Amino acid sequence: MESSSAIWIFVIVSALFLQSCFAKKTYIVQMKHHQKPSSYSTNSEWYADSLQSFTSATSDSVLYTYDTAYHGFAVALDEAEADSLRESDAVLGVYEDTVYTLHITRTPEFLGLDDERGTWAGHTLQELNQAAQDVIIGVLDTGVWPESKSFDDTNMPAVPSRWRGKCDVADDFDPKIHCNKKLIGARFFSRGYNMASGGKEAQSPRDEEGHGTHTASTAAGSQVANASLLGYASGNARGMAPHARVATYKVCWKTGCFGSDILAGMEQAILDGVDVLSLSLGGGSVPYYRDTIAIGAFAAMEKGILVSCSAGNSGPAKSTLANVAPWIMTVGAGTLDRDFPAYATLGNGQKFTGVSLYSGRGMGKTMVEMFYSKGSNNSSNLCLEGSLDPAIVRGKVVVCDRGINARVEKGTVVRDAGGVGMILANTAASGEELVADSHLLPAMEVGRKVGDIIREYVKTDKKPMAIISFGGTTLNVKPSPVVAAFSSRGPNTVTPQILKPDVIGPGVNILAAWSESVGPTGLEQDTRKTSFNIMSGTSMSCPHISGLAALLKAAHPDWSSSMIKSALMTTAYTHDNTNSPLRDAADNSYSNAWAHGAGHVDPQKALSPGLVYEITPQGYIGFLCSLGYATEHIQTIVKRPNITCSRKSSDPGQLNYPSFSVLFGKSRVVRYSRELTNVGAAGSIYQVAVQVPASVTATVEPARLVFGNVGDKQRYTVTFVSKKGLNQFVDRNAAFGSISWNNAQHQVKSPVSFSWTRTL
Repeated sequence: MESSSAIWIFVIVSALFLQSCFAKKTYIVQMKHHQKPSSYSTNSEWYADSLQSFTSATSDSVLYTYDTAYHGFAVALDEAEADSLRESDAVLGVYEDTVYTLHITRTPEFLGLDDERGTWAGHTLQELNQAAQDVIIGVLDTGVWPESKSFDDTNMPAVPSRWRGKCDVADDFDPKIHCNKKLIGARFFSRGYNMASGGKEAQSPRDEEGHGTHTASTAAGSQVANASLLGYASGNARGMAPHARVATYKVCWKTGCFGSDILAGMEQAILDGVDVLSLSLGGGSVPYYRDTIAIGAFAAMEKGILVSCSAGNSGPAKSTLANVAPWIMTVGAGTLDRDFPAYATLGNGQKFTGVSLYSGRGMGKTMVEMFYSKGSNNSSNLCLEGSLDPAIVRGKVVVCDRGINARVEKGTVVRDAGGVGMILANTAASGEELVADSHLLPAMEVGRKVGDIIREYVKTDKKPMAIISFGGTTLNVKPSPVVAAFSSRGPNTVTPQILKPDVIGPGVNILAAWSESVGPTGLEQDTRKTSFNIMSGTSMSCPHISGLAALLKAAHPDWSSSMIKSALMTTAYTHDNTNSPLRDAADNSYSNAWAHGAGHVDPQKALSPGLVYEITPQGYIGFLCSLGYATEHIQTIVKRPNITCSRKSSDPGQLNYPSFSVLFGKSRVVRYSRELTNVGAAGSIYQVAVQVPASVTATVEPARLVFGNVGDKQRYTVTFVSKKGLNQFVDRNAAFGSISWNNAQHQVKSPVSFSWTRTL
């Protein structure tokens, strides 16, 4: 009995110890860096002493120390310790770690990147690709599958001598084998993830999810012949900058991407010497001083690094954007001119077209009975796990409503219940958007209108019948591009005076490299292996822009990140391949700047934009001052001790941004000034062209700009006036226009959004 009591005491003590451990969370501590006493030789020593002065935590509790992307450290604390640490005069803030989410071929041809002999701003594409060998793209994501042919380094010269990065060693990752002159860096950052989840995944830069391999190869994958997803989208696969170098930083794990790990990855990438940072991840919209990605991106921008981030996949609802800081390139998603048609033929003779990437054995030529849940009080219409009765659906084609659970997961539910096919029908939430999936049974997706017809047929016909067939890959689809319904939309809720997203790029049904540790659907039941996969999301559009930025950096190595960003924005187009205004996949209506920003990127024009809007770090500081942030909040972002806002603007919209977002509130008049820099020919002359809605007038002074020399700068002022007697509100009647500067060679176009916050 005594030994039994001793065992129970040990169990209870152990449980209490574990409970205290699990009560701890990761906090990111922002320090007043300029207050570090001279007696400390390193920041780490100062951080450790500060920690121990206010808490019982030891230096072993520190997960990361940050010096470049952030001034502070990440540490495991309980809530009481975090509150105690906030009392320190040396601490600016203590913030609980944030979990961010991933924003889950033909693209080179679609963007005009397939003609190596064509002339691009005085260069051939071959020359640009050669120059891009000195450009390094850092990708923060789920890691990399190094064996992919997309990271082949054949004929690549030695790694640039300025590169300071490396590849981490792991049980399944040997830098001597898996890294080369193409994949020059592969790191992993997992301490925040380990603290939150107990570290259930292998600690390695290897990609077990596929997402990171897909994004890295989209940005800069080497050319691979005969690439496809199980026969779909067959052809040559290559990234946007196929000769650029790739460095991957694994910061995302199965449970998400933790802010402490992201910040550590960004810090390392900056120190390593990347030229472009690509992050296909993000969270909700928060003030910039609480946004880990925004803070790290500011430090990168100061080092001349362009940071490209996905806008998010929460469209078509308004105000759903992520990554809206003006020093970040915020990227939405559009379609390609390639499709993967599938066909549903009904028993009444009607035939409808949808999309699918199903590659297995087909249904044959005989129609089968259909099933759709007629009830409204159960989940079988959504095909949730366990919701389908095998006795009812066995041998039938099941109609599933889109929503809640993953699209491909619905198909496995149907298959496991004995169904032989699935028609995935959109609802009002997803509209007419079609996203192809590599289903595990014969299945296809249709838009809302067709879905309504099919649902009604199943409900009303005495014995509804159907058969599904598949059409492979088709090209030159019209219209395209179309703004993806899932692409997150403005207006910008953090700073309404900054128009976001900035641009859109290809983000629907994108073929790129894949991890062979997971099937193309990502489901555990999917045991198929493929070297390439087709995915959709702003996660896919973001690395397209990252790769294009690398090409611009190769062509113009002296350009700042804001100049590259401006070039991509002011040369974007807003008409599709039928010469009609861009449409929105959500409802097939015309799109607007809250959905597509400046428009769809046009890399050839971006290489020679004529004029650019340049923003210096001091310009961004002035912008932050105009937001009314406390000094310590600005210091959190800028990481400088002596921040003064004596020259702050009264309006954030005065930032020298390549777009305009005009808010009419108490006043009917909004006046903004901008400065343009000539990067075209000497002696260039531009004339302004203004397009505004009938509810607004706009006057530009001067209306003509003359640039005597390359590098000359000229200012102009736009006065926007809302007409009297309007009864317009932002929720109902936002309006859009543009300001462009034109000559025979160039059109430098800026989108303008108008919002009314009260009746005028």
